[in-house]
Amino acid sequence: MKFVWSTAVLLLAATGADAEAPTPAAAVGEIVVTGLPEPKGDAAYDVVALTPERLRAASSGRLEDALFDVAGFQEYRRSDSRAANPTSQGATLRSLGGNASSRALVLLDGAPVADPFTGYVPWSALSPSRLGEVRITRGAGAGAFGSGALAGVIEMLSADPSTLPTVQAEGDVGSRSSVTADAVLSGKAGPVSASVFGRYDSGDGYYLVPENQRGPVDIPAGYKQGSVGLHAQAPVTGGVNLLVNTLAFDDQRVQGLTGTTTEVKGVDSSLRLVGDGAWRWEALSYLQVMNFTNDVAAVNTARTVETPSLDEYDTPTVGWGGKIETRPPIGRLGEARLGVDLRDEAGHDNELSRFVAGQFTQRLRAGGHERIYGGYAEWDDEVVRSLTVTAGARIDHWSIDDGELVESNAQTGAITTGVYPANRDKWEPTARGGLAWQADPKLKLRAAAYFGYRLPSLNELYRPFRVGANATAANPMLNPERLKGVEAGADFAPTSNLRFAVTLFENRLEGAIANVTLGEGFGVFPQVGVVAAGALFSQRENLDAIFARGVEFETHASLAAWRFDASYAYTHSRDEASGLAAALNGRPPAQTPEHQLSATLGVAPFTGAALAVTGRYVSGQSEDDIGSHILTGAATMDAFAEVPLGHDLKVILRGENLTDARIETGIATSGLLTLGEPRTLWLGLRLTL
Repeated sequence: MKFVWSTAVLLLAATGADAEAPTPAAAVGEIVVTGLPEPKGDAAYDVVALTPERLRAASSGRLEDALFDVAGFQEYRRSDSRAANPTSQGATLRSLGGNASSRALVLLDGAPVADPFTGYVPWSALSPSRLGEVRITRGAGAGAFGSGALAGVIEMLSADPSTLPTVQAEGDVGSRSSVTADAVLSGKAGPVSASVFGRYDSGDGYYLVPENQRGPVDIPAGYKQGSVGLHAQAPVTGGVNLLVNTLAFDDQRVQGLTGTTTEVKGVDSSLRLVGDGAWRWEALSYLQVMNFTNDVAAVNTARTVETPSLDEYDTPTVGWGGKIETRPPIGRLGEARLGVDLRDEAGHDNELSRFVAGQFTQRLRAGGHERIYGGYAEWDDEVVRSLTVTAGARIDHWSIDDGELVESNAQTGAITTGVYPANRDKWEPTARGGLAWQADPKLKLRAAAYFGYRLPSLNELYRPFRVGANATAANPMLNPERLKGVEAGADFAPTSNLRFAVTLFENRLEGAIANVTLGEGFGVFPQVGVVAAGALFSQRENLDAIFARGVEFETHASLAAWRFDASYAYTHSRDEASGLAAALNGRPPAQTPEHQLSATLGVAPFTGAALAVTGRYVSGQSEDDIGSHILTGAATMDAFAEVPLGHDLKVILRGENLTDARIETGIATSGLLTLGEPRTLWLGLRLTL
């Protein structure tokens, strides 16, 4: 058995413990995050914090699994980072989906991690074992990198190396020859502390297609994924600390066919200086270099023959930027944040398509460049006893430059289509504000309003794509999405071991980018060529709006050795559309469920041991914009057990989807289903030294 290095944790706490309750230092060590403190004004917003224990005891051992404990968190499709196409794994909140790009800003130690071209998040590279906390703030943000924080912000913070054990190790073997190995080595030399971490995952995978629809060409969706990285911190001079973060990763997946595979490679690095004193400040710079390749095969109706249909052989992307923020001393006037930031993203897709007579006949090059620079200011103060007021604003200048969508003959190089849209730029203001009233020690009331925006990704602007027989064209003239929202909530803790939270919200996403169905095959359509009979042709368009209204609940309770944690989100989300998209008016956006529920019951039967069971439910949702197919709801059950063998070693048992529920992740126009993770059992060891 291989050993994986990770923090030994109490599974009970990890399966949904109250993130605001302190964890005994004897269990996991004091968590120290070097950086500017969280603003007091965050009390007015809907914020959830996940502890290291909760992160590292997800049934799959993957970060996105733990995030599903947070009401309203969603990826575009229900499959996880072992079997999904990476480009479908953008993060969003509050059913503001409808396409695969991230509408939530995802940060690692302050730096964006989403792919600069497509907007997906490389979840497989983000091991929970190196994290000290994850904070999820729902609602549009006005702080740093505000253009990405349309639905909210997911902030991942690395654990301080000086607080981690010298060695953390875990190794797991599971169903279908699955193996996970994760390691963190931490140490301190004088004032310098550092952690080196690595993770490896592989498995034969499961069949994506149900048995009654399967054919000879279908094979299991195997995967092989690895990442290594470094997190270090050191004092530079009096009151100034340097933090270094770097991550390299490779992710290979087989998508159920020999000829349908993906690979993501990348390196993310960031440097951060944090200064203490009267003027607290932070300076951050980051660099992302990523590449995505994607081979796709078409399959005949009998699923006996597969034929190459796409060779996306090179998609190089580069993102870089940074921010400078200061907290000036303003005394009795409260607290202030002032900052400037920059994001620069460029990338191009290079692919071959239209396979005829044994060769690809068409070549595509598509991509461009986006840049956003801006400034922000936020202020908060306890204006009267127990009443906190916060307000913030941003002003951004964005530009979309050097765009191109060029098709050429793959043999002769002759250009058949050339689209070179004019460069665009604009100033964009956004803002947010809120109130938090501590009505008594047990009850906090809060309210907030905000508006934000998101630029269309380079992928949405320039790259056409296919999912099965369906084809979607890009749209170089897409406008930014703009969100207006309000929310009100209450946090009630009648006793020290019981807490409730509820939030009501209403969002209007104007200019929402969606894949709008414009025609049906058989036919020849712009950018995508031939669309087979019965298949759909779509194009990315700005809808009038997506209107989302809903409620989110959280409950955390403990009694002696028992613990119960639950979250629930209900969202009524509908398209407002006219013109070419008029058929969508009043329909729910694609891939947006109304109901999401997660509940965990856990117990610590004796010292060092923990047992927990987690149930989740997600309601039915439309496969596409017009609701031609509906993915049925899915209820799953997961379980954890942790039993000590000695002072440093524990046995880990994990179970995913114990009832082997059918999780529908996609439906083709032919009725062909694709499925999510079936029952998966794991046995492992955890070592802490």
